[in-house]
Amino acid sequence: MLNENHALIIDFPELKNDIVQLMHHDAFFQEKSQQYHILDYQIRQLEISGSPTDDQHMHLLKQQRALLKDVLYQQLKAHQKS
Repeated sequence: MLNENHALIIDFPELKNDIVQLMHHDAFFQEKSQQYHILDYQIRQLEISGSPTDDQHMHLLKQQRALLKDVLYQQLKAHQKS
């Protein structure tokens, strides 16, 4: 879907408390989360404006977002177990 917001709290509502805790107490999570949200915003802006970029570049951006999301999700799951 175009222009779909992939904010962590939207995609992982069951982990909302963990997201909030890590945002306040874990510098690595804060940094990666900020990178993720900036990248997600950039992708959505490109989609809104009709993707003024080539498919390869858009694919690369979405791949980077997916990798960041995976790193963040793994940290969230580890935090949830602790």
